Amino acid sequence: MFSNGQLLFAALFIIVFTIAMIYVYRKDLKMHRMYYKGSIWILVSFFAFVGFLYLIKYLWKE
Repeated sequence: MFSNGQLLFAALFIIVFTIAMIYVYRKDLKMHRMYYKGSIWILVSFFAFVGFLYLIKYLWKE
């Protein structure tokens, strides 16, 4: 389906992109801690809400 060159390019792209994202995130870590303090609770609330919807769907199926 893919040639060896395409697979090699995809693998190298993923590796370089991941390294670049880690570098940029570490560079901005102080700023993230200052501006996004407490944002983890928004993520937890979102997953709890989605879980609640699946629970309702599961309970109403029976």
